[in-house]
Amino acid sequence: MLLIDGGKAADDAPGLRTGGVPLVPDEFVWPTCRECGGPMLFFAHLPLDWGVVAVFLCQNNPGLCDDWDATAGANRAFVFHGPLSAATVPAEGETRLGAVTALRPRPADTPTEEPVLGRLGGEPDWLQGDETPDCPSCATPMTFTAAFKEGAEFETAANFGGGGLGYVFHCRPCDQAAFLWQR
Repeated sequence: MLLIDGGKAADDAPGLRTGGVPLVPDEFVWPTCRECGGPMLFFAHLPLDWGVVAVFLCQNNPGLCDDWDATAGANRAFVFHGPLSAATVPAEGETRLGAVTALRPRPADTPTEEPVLGRLGGEPDWLQGDETPDCPSCATPMTFTAAFKEGAEFETAANFGGGGLGYVFHCRPCDQAAFLWQR
């Protein structure tokens, strides 16, 4: 499925989106970058039939923290279940995109002239080479979940090195998720 630009959305919209505020369980603690210590930027909210994936990456010092690496500690992806509510956003740091973009799924074989912002499911289209992460719990290769372009406009774009793609993976049995990007 292609992810088409669905226009502006509310900060806490429950659907597929980039930007805004993550919907999280009560015990959630906002992630910080293992390298610079700053709070991470919330990038994407992906409600799927088996849970919600929330994607974060460090944008405090673009290019200085290894936010492209799935295991370096400068990005995080979480799987959430159950009742979720809008998180409390840290007052400091680069924590939010400039705008919220709704994402509409559309079959990949359907022609479209609307901006395509990513893809849900299928196989990753690697820009550099296969970097499928292993699950930190069971050590098996994770399943591809979604790919994202940086964004259609400056205010909705994350920094994936200038023209890069972000990749989300999950391990459903272990309830784990991971994020990385390539350029």
